[in-house]
Amino acid sequence: MAEPTLAVGADARETLKVLALEGALADRAHVSCGGLADRLGVSTQTASRRLQELDEAGLVDREMVSDGQYVTTTDAGRAELEREYADYRRLFEELTGVDLHGTVTAGMGEGRHYISLPGYMEQFRERLGYEPFPGTLNVELDESSVRARAGLDAVDPVRIEGWEDDERTYGPAFCWPATLETDAGTYDPVHVIAPERTHHGQDKVELIAPDRLRDELDLADGEQVTVHVEED
Repeated sequence: MAEPTLAVGADARETLKVLALEGALADRAHVSCGGLADRLGVSTQTASRRLQELDEAGLVDREMVSDGQYVTTTDAGRAELEREYADYRRLFEELTGVDLHGTVTAGMGEGRHYISLPGYMEQFRERLGYEPFPGTLNVELDESSVRARAGLDAVDPVRIEGWEDDERTYGPAFCWPATLETDAGTYDPVHVIAPERTHHGQDKVELIAPDRLRDELDLADGEQVTVHVEED
C-alpha cells in the first residue's frame, strides 16, 4: 500500500479547491483556462498546465469543448480535498484523534484469510502487542465520517511491512490505534487496518482486535458504532 497521504503539491490543491468552488466537486463544471487563470492569479498557460497535470494525476476528469472544457473531480481528487479539510479542522477546532461513526456491515471474507497469514501475524504480535482474531469487523461510515476519515493521515499509523512467500508477494498495511464504542460498551484495543489491496472504498473501515468484536459486544449488522482513532 502507498503511504496514506497522496503526494500532491500546494499548487495542485489550490487548483482543486478553485475547481470545486466552481462546481466540479458536485457535478461537471464548465471551465475556461482564462477564467481559471484569473481565479488563481496566474497566467493562462500556467492554468492550462495545472489542469493537464491534475488530469494526468487522476484527480480530475476533463471533456474538451469548443469554448473550454467540462471538469469533474474524481474520487482521488475528492479524497485530497477531504484531507485538506481534515487538516484545517484539526487547526481550528483543536481536534484530538478522529471520530468515525457508522454501522456494522457484513464483510467480504477477505480479512480472515489475510490476517491469519504468518508474515502478517508475526508483525501484529510484535508491533500491536496482541494476536488479532482472524477476521475483521466492517463498519460502513456515515457521510460526515467519510469526510472525517481523511483525518487519519494526520495520525501516525503502525506500519506492517510487506513480505513474500514461495507463491506471491503481500503488500504492506497501516494500523491506527482506536477504541470501539457501542451501546453495549467500549472495547480497547482496536486497530483500523488499511491493507494495500482492498475492495472497500473510502466509505468503509475494517477493524482488528484480539477478540471477535461481534461476540464481545453482541453486534449485529446495522448497529451503530463509533470508532475513536487515537493519537499515539
